[in-house]
Order: sequence, then structure tokens, then C-alpha cells
Amino acid sequence: MKIAFVGRIIDGTGKAPFDGIILIDGEKIEKVGLAEEVTIPPKTKIVKVNSGTILPGLIDCHVHLMGERTLDFMKSAFEPLELKSVRAAMDCSKLLNAGYTSVRDVGGLGIYLKRAIEEGEIKGPRIMSAFKILSQTGGHGDIHSLPLDIAKRTGFSRLCDGADDCRKAAREQFREGADFIKICTTGGVLSERDLPTSAQFTLDEIRAIVEEAQRVGSFVAAHAEGTEGIKNAIKAGVKTIEHGDFIDDEGIDMMLKNDNILIPTFSIGERIISEGEKYKVPEWGIRKMRQLWEVQSKNFKKAKEAGVKIAAGTDFGGGPLTPLGENSQELEILVREGLTSMEAIIAATKTASEALNMKDKIGTLETGKFADLIIVDGDPLSDISILRKAENIKVVVKGGKVEKHLKSSKIAFS
Repeated sequence: MKIAFVGRIIDGTGKAPFDGIILIDGEKIEKVGLAEEVTIPPKTKIVKVNSGTILPGLIDCHVHLMGERTLDFMKSAFEPLELKSVRAAMDCSKLLNAGYTSVRDVGGLGIYLKRAIEEGEIKGPRIMSAFKILSQTGGHGDIHSLPLDIAKRTGFSRLCDGADDCRKAAREQFREGADFIKICTTGGVLSERDLPTSAQFTLDEIRAIVEEAQRVGSFVAAHAEGTEGIKNAIKAGVKTIEHGDFIDDEGIDMMLKNDNILIPTFSIGERIISEGEKYKVPEWGIRKMRQLWEVQSKNFKKAKEAGVKIAAGTDFGGGPLTPLGENSQELEILVREGLTSMEAIIAATKTASEALNMKDKIGTLETGKFADLIIVDGDPLSDISILRKAENIKVVVKGGKVEKHLKSSKIAFS
């Protein structure tokens, strides 16, 4: 059955909003245009959006579908995987309810959740997953306070050292069903015994991983906070830089030359600083986050002004501190950090689709793409914060299927 959505449209391309029609046939968009440009065939279900705005389905490029409920990783390490799986399934439903029709799981249970969603067992967004994070021994993905043999069996990282072992680790992830590879080329905030400025993995190790990804038509995303680790990742051929706190002018030029995408993940930093102590984030993690917050903001603005591509990602993993479903907090912060509301929407739609390697399939409301769209109550260009509350997301369509329709919205399917 065909569906026609009629109303005010922000299509995600950067074009100004327009009053028009989106005609959907099955899971794809058949046509988008002004009312006089689109003919609605007989027996088409018509959805008239008399107030509110139609947008592409939102995309978060950096989530962890781990079923976490704490950032105390020592505690989390010993929670049953079965319990985390149930939580993660519920988180998928929350994401879809909040208007997120696609996400990139950069370390977690996404390869399994994706299958359950595709089978129709649970509701959730379209998922691209890296499965386990690749980290050097003692690196950001290691759990430093645990004995090494236990750390290797716990959590969502695969520790690997040397180019051959890194190559094997990448192949293991693809064997399990990973869509791409996530690596750590620097230390981080929530890893106890390293620093965000410390470079991790050698160039040969990173290149081995990138080569394996490219062999299967995939890509690598790099947790990279320190200057040297950012540049090593770019030199080796990674696609996206996650966080990018200490990027310098040379690194910015490298990103522009290599068409890299920056995913700053401001949301988790703001949450850790404002509420980390309340939710038992280790003291050393809060301290490190505070030390780099202003540096990240300054360098992000430089990268944005230079023209580096920006995509939205939260680094949320669930629980009261980083709740999946409140992901549009990132858009509010991006606007506060200097993006226009339209640029923030593009970061969570068009550019985000590039970060998923799916720019020809999702991210904008254009002919031939998957029919992923949301209807929001209000105008996000005037107030980007309306996207943060799930109750403002009145309709969610993923692949042509209506996944959410609030009866109280007065949006009628006729």
C-alpha cells in the first residue's frame, strides 16, 4: 500500500523547509516534492500533517548497545550477559520511540539485536554494529583493575597486540557479523590507567585492521582523543574520528584532505561532569572529563569552521546517566557549540548516514531511499530542543512501516 505524507518538510539535504508531499511505496520513497509536483495515486493512504514538521529518521552514530546501567565498569563487568541483553532490547525500543530509525553500535550486542529486530521479535532502529572494540593490552578498551586473564573474557573488547593479532581480531569481528570495526588509538576518560592524550596501537597495527575492513568493503571508526592518536588513525585510513578532543591544525587539514567525519560525542561528557558523581562514575573519570571539556569545545569549533564534516553521536549506553532515548541532547549541544539548527539536523541525518556508509540508502528524504521519517510537534529550526522529548515525536516510520503513531497527535491516517 502506498502512503502519502502531506505537510511541512525538512528533507535533511540542507534545503529550506517546504510544504510538500512524500509518496511512499513499500519500504522506499517513490517521490518527494512540492504539492503540484507529486500526484497522489488513487487508494493511497494520506497522512495530513497540519501542524508540525516531517523530517528524516534521526541517526546516532555512536551508541553502545551493551545494556549498561552504570558507568562503574568494575561493577558492570560481572553482571550477567543475559540481563544486559534484555536491557539492550528495551533500549532499542526507546531509541525508535525517540525518532532514531538508525544507529551505529560502536561496541556492544548490536549484531544480535539487529537480527531480533529484522525477525520482528523486538522493535528497534536499523543497526550497524562493530561487535567487540579492538584495543591494545592496557589500552582504552581494557579493564585495567582486573587480572588480565579475566579482563580478556569480560566486557565488549578484544585485546590484540601486533599487526598479525590485530588482523586476526578484525577478521573475528567480521566472522561474527560485524558491519565495521571500532578501534582505540588513544587512551580515554573511562579507562583507569591511561590518558586521553596517550597514543595507542602502532601505525602498522592500525593499518592491518583498516586493510582487513577495506577487503570486505567496510571501514574503521577510531576512538581518538589525543593529537598523535588522531593523526595515526587518519594516516592509516580510518573513516571516522570519535571524540577528537585534542585535534590540532595539522589534524584538521588531514581530516579535510581524507574526507574524514568527526563525531564529537559531547553528551556523555556533559553528563559525566554534571551528574557523574551521583551515578557512581569513578572519581578519576570525572576528573579527566573536566580537564578536557574546554579543550574539546575549542578544537571542535576550529574543526567546524574549517569545514570538517560533523556527525551526531552521544556515546550513550543506557541507564540513568546515559539514557538511550534522550539522544537528541547531542543536537542541543551542537547548536550551543556553534552549529545552526539546520546544521545539527544534517549532522543527525545526512552526514550521519555517511558515517554509517549508508548515504545512498538513508539520511535524507529523497526518491529511492528507505522511507525513514518522523513527524515532530513543532519546528526544530526554531527550537532544536523539541527533538529531545519522545512525546514530541508523534509518528515514526522505518522502512515504510509505521512504528509509532500517537493517537493524541491529531495526525490522521486516512
